[in-house]
Amino acid sequence: MPKANAISGNNLGVDIRENDLADYAPELLDILLRDHTTGRNIFWATHDYEELGEGYGYADEIMSHLVSGSRSDVVLPRVLKSRLSQQARAKEMAEVFTPSWICNAQNNLVDSAWFGREGVFNVEVDAPDGSHSWTVNKEPVNFPEGKTWRSYVNENRLEITCGEAPYLVSRYDATTGRFIPIEERIGLLDRKLRVVSENCETSAEWLKAAQSAYQSIYGYDWQGDNLLLARMNLLHTFTDYYKAKFEREPLLKSVKYIAYIISWNIWQMDGLKCVVPDSCGERREVEEELFGTVERIEHCQGCRTDELRAHNGTYALVKDWSAKGEKQKIRFVDLIKG
Repeated sequence: MPKANAISGNNLGVDIRENDLADYAPELLDILLRDHTTGRNIFWATHDYEELGEGYGYADEIMSHLVSGSRSDVVLPRVLKSRLSQQARAKEMAEVFTPSWICNAQNNLVDSAWFGREGVFNVEVDAPDGSHSWTVNKEPVNFPEGKTWRSYVNENRLEITCGEAPYLVSRYDATTGRFIPIEERIGLLDRKLRVVSENCETSAEWLKAAQSAYQSIYGYDWQGDNLLLARMNLLHTFTDYYKAKFEREPLLKSVKYIAYIISWNIWQMDGLKCVVPDSCGERREVEEELFGTVERIEHCQGCRTDELRAHNGTYALVKDWSAKGEKQKIRFVDLIKG
């Protein structure tokens, strides 16, 4: 168990207990459950929990009391779910989690293109027995001419259908549950935070740069339990790197602000329609006319025609952290060209 004034992940296994957050600061779990598009909480969007009773239905919001206290083991990472549950989710939602070595290889391609060279953070290793790993480049990251560490930290990155966000943060291998030491992590956000730690000496400077790093990474998923796990992984990653750098816990106000950023940047969405899952549907209107009332039924044109911008569902909102006021809120669909 974490100390009463500390928040920490479990270095001995894959699961992160919601009680860690509830014991440390109850409001943190509430922040991580918020959906800024609907103004409510994220919802389950899966039938997996219905047998638990009231509040666990497909369309029910995920409330903090449903996943903490005696229910803190309700939401488990995929690797800890039963094999039957894994198979069902793979069949129904095409949920397939990626080994960390594949995440690393693909993230390396992104960085090789940005830096103009290979092996910036690590070198991939293919063993004779068919296993895969990587060797960390421990030298401080050097940046190409015309680019700085700050421009790397601020570069936007998106993980689509993010699940537990293994491409963004790699606290553990999503397929095996193996805990990955901080110096070996390969996520897109992990790399940004490594760069932050290499270039910032004071806590104030580090926190400001880390906030920029979090504001520049995005991810979405359909299922609410995945989304909660992803958000928790990102939050624990923040404390992991802060403690590794300064050998102490960050202040609660710093943790809460990172949780707020995460609640915006990791959001619930149907990736094919760019709307809140299952928010499209039949719309009925009753109008008074000269000879009585007329009921009009509107079907979702977007669902009928596959026109991305013609859905009658609730289009998901994201935040432009460089803007001010209401201009910060942007429909994700409006960022898609074509």
